[in-house]
Amino acid sequence: MTSDVNKQFIAKQIVVLGTGGTIAGKSASATDNVDYVASEVGIETLLAAIPSLGDAAGKASYGGCELLCEQVAQVDSKDMTFEVWQRLLERCTHWLAQPQVQGIVITHGTDTLEETAFFLHSVLKTHNFLSKPVVLTCAMRPSTAVAPDGPQNLLDALAVASSDQIQAVVAVCAGAIHSAVDVQKVHNYRLDAFSSGDAGALGYVKEGNLVVYRNLYQKNELKMPLSSVFTASAAINNIANLNFLPRVEIVLNHSGATGEVVLDLLAQRTATSFNKLAGIVVAATGNGTISQALERALQTAEAAGVVVWRSSRCAFGTLVGREATQFGDSGGLTPVKARIALMLSLIHH
Repeated sequence: MTSDVNKQFIAKQIVVLGTGGTIAGKSASATDNVDYVASEVGIETLLAAIPSLGDAAGKASYGGCELLCEQVAQVDSKDMTFEVWQRLLERCTHWLAQPQVQGIVITHGTDTLEETAFFLHSVLKTHNFLSKPVVLTCAMRPSTAVAPDGPQNLLDALAVASSDQIQAVVAVCAGAIHSAVDVQKVHNYRLDAFSSGDAGALGYVKEGNLVVYRNLYQKNELKMPLSSVFTASAAINNIANLNFLPRVEIVLNHSGATGEVVLDLLAQRTATSFNKLAGIVVAATGNGTISQALERALQTAEAAGVVVWRSSRCAFGTLVGREATQFGDSGGLTPVKARIALMLSLIHH
């Protein structure tokens, strides 16, 4: 008799972590897709509203996987905080370590989804936690809409989480699977609100089936400008302190940019000992161009010990031919993602 006979069968599970957002929103009128209150509906209620997720025993399931759910937060994602990131990272590392867990789905508001996705991927990938999919999904219409998009997005996210084809943090919206590095919200209203820019989507979910065109994470092609490597235990321990991330601000170059905002930030840095400014990401115009006045102010900041990275405010494209410039290169990241990468890179500096 082999030992396998004595092994207890462990059913596969998908864990759904709720954080609020429009997908959990309510409106007074079913025809109102704009004037709603986000983060009103709990994650259990959202899952229960999708009939196909019930099994014969009355338990929530998908694709043969039992569904477990936790309400990690209930916030409009415009108000996303490091505290919620802390809890999400803690729950992700806990569940990813469980052998019966096939994958994780996170419901999230659209406004800052790309930042949460990039943060989670940056930390989890660095420490080799990502042998399973972590899927963020969302909605552009509240749950009370005549035709809400949240249920289908949830089903598509569960399809990705139940698959072995993706081993990364990804975002799923309107049938498209986007990488955490490339995804960004590009439209304020339409259901297909996200894009992966020049890189394109990783693939699509079609009637519950994945069509994957590329999976750069499995090929270890993720390149990020992180100048320090910290251990997984150190990262999680640091997150116990909500001020674990160094302060990094984003400054926009625009017509008439004088650099005064940078000088004001430097003045605050001198006046306070709490959470001093450690870095600046400049959202430059075009191919990384910066007005002369703003550039002088940034040079002053750099001389004072503030790390400055250059990004572009353009929706698509990466900086070309700027390797030798004074300021650090964001590595093709958008300003909001470059801010996260810079915060992580400064942890031990």
